[in-house]
Amino acid sequence: MPLQTRIEAAISSAIRGAQTAPAPGRLAAALNYAVTPGGARIRPTILLSVAMACGDRDPLMADRAAAALEIMHCASLVHDDLPAFDDADMRRGKPSVHRAFSEPLAVLTGDSLIVLAFETIARGPGTDPARALELVLTLAKRTGMPLGICAGQGWESESSVDLSAYHLAKTGALFMAATEMGAVAGGQDAEPWAELGARIGEAFQVADDLRDALMDEASLGKPAGQDDLHGRPNAVTQLGVEGATARLRDILAGAIASIPSCPGEAALAQMVRKTADRIIPEAAQHLGHRSSVPGE
Repeated sequence: MPLQTRIEAAISSAIRGAQTAPAPGRLAAALNYAVTPGGARIRPTILLSVAMACGDRDPLMADRAAAALEIMHCASLVHDDLPAFDDADMRRGKPSVHRAFSEPLAVLTGDSLIVLAFETIARGPGTDPARALELVLTLAKRTGMPLGICAGQGWESESSVDLSAYHLAKTGALFMAATEMGAVAGGQDAEPWAELGARIGEAFQVADDLRDALMDEASLGKPAGQDDLHGRPNAVTQLGVEGATARLRDILAGAIASIPSCPGEAALAQMVRKTADRIIPEAAQHLGHRSSVPGE
């Protein structure tokens, strides 16, 4: 079964379970609205790719882990868009949840999705308790404090920002969850896979900084120029467009080099190369070639 099909089926199953009567109708609708359409689903795709590279020992567990990770990511987007944070009117080309359903329902939607992410892992039939617990702990570590996406958002309220810690938590955390959870679902130790996730996460942060600086709202499907508007630390401000693009290529090269030895190592490296092609903004494609991603 194609990865995208596996991911969508697992997410849909989890959302349907949360909408069972007598659930409040508007909140139930908001849950589905928040997770569809799904965009690239890059985090669960990485998770399943790692699980397959490790042997795909338990596909059902991997599917549930992938759904849980994407549901958590969607929860973070709902909260990020709230007036208290980015105050964004658009997300993925349509009104953000608080614009479509109200601010109170957006808060509840994000909260419900966070809980649903953990429930999705725990509820699976035939679950190996030890591996399910490790998946839950990994997702919790990469979501909360001090290393998760909550910490990443928290850095934006500090007067002095540790840029490395900020990027690692805000963007890197769920990519680290993707590689670590994929390894666990595939029957392997999570720790050797953390570096790959951190590098992919850093690459996405730099790519996001470039998109925010170079693209418009129509192309992004969400507001552009937010880093400048909110005074956030970012790679383009620090390095310029060409320097940030070069940095992005260096990170991606390091990501491929960090892939642990596994049966599907070559296929996983190819997936990272394809990801590189996808995330570098078109306006920056010709820049930053002081080094290149292996295989380009």
